[in-house]
Amino acid sequence: MRSSSKIFAIAVLTGVVALGACGGAQDTPPGPLAKHFDDMYIAAIPLDQKQPVVQSQNDWSVAKMENAKAEADFNETATQLTIVRNDQKAAKLAIDSAVSAKKSAEASADTNRINQATKELHTAEDLAKAADERVKYFEAYRDYLKIELRYAQENMYWREGQYELAKAQLGQKNSIAPKGVQYDTFPAQEQERGNRTSAAKQRVDTAKQRVMSARDNWLKAQETADRESGHPTNLPDPMAPKVAPATTESTGSAS
Repeated sequence: MRSSSKIFAIAVLTGVVALGACGGAQDTPPGPLAKHFDDMYIAAIPLDQKQPVVQSQNDWSVAKMENAKAEADFNETATQLTIVRNDQKAAKLAIDSAVSAKKSAEASADTNRINQATKELHTAEDLAKAADERVKYFEAYRDYLKIELRYAQENMYWREGQYELAKAQLGQKNSIAPKGVQYDTFPAQEQERGNRTSAAKQRVDTAKQRVMSARDNWLKAQETADRESGHPTNLPDPMAPKVAPATTESTGSAS
């Protein structure tokens, strides 16, 4: 019996440690709402009383579109990360070629060739460093988008919770009492989803700081490499500030 108790205790402790390592239950993806208020219960209520319901439904629709966009952005980074990792491999191969060229130049005892080969090797090394930093940047960017996607998911369900709460509040205000419906469960559901969304937003802000730091490191390394090579690059930068489109002012024609 004592042996069985020890095994059980170890199993429970292992489960707790594993849960903590994953961030606990709060780290699990959000699931569907548990409570819904059927639209038919408020169908006969005049439209002028339904403005909070209409607004919350619209907010939910927007949140669903934002979630779809976040999912598409995250999926796109898989291809982007593959490309920058391939560029990193190419940069490392360029170092190997530059090392071989330098050895050949040294064997020739030609000072001009040696100087040129040394410069080209130094340039290749700087470009490889920039490629390494770019991979770190895109890895941090993908992590950021993954966390942003989680936030979008949480926010989508929170907005749905607000919609369900608005319908329930309208029904309660009009003394509608559907069988099995407990009105006090809807505020609690909305609050719980709101708390999860707030926590997810904080994680987004933290992840954004990390990715911007990785971006700064890459830009510095790339600037050094571009200066060394003498060929400025124009590589994709997903976190670059968005440039507002130019607007044309209409002017009246002189009569």
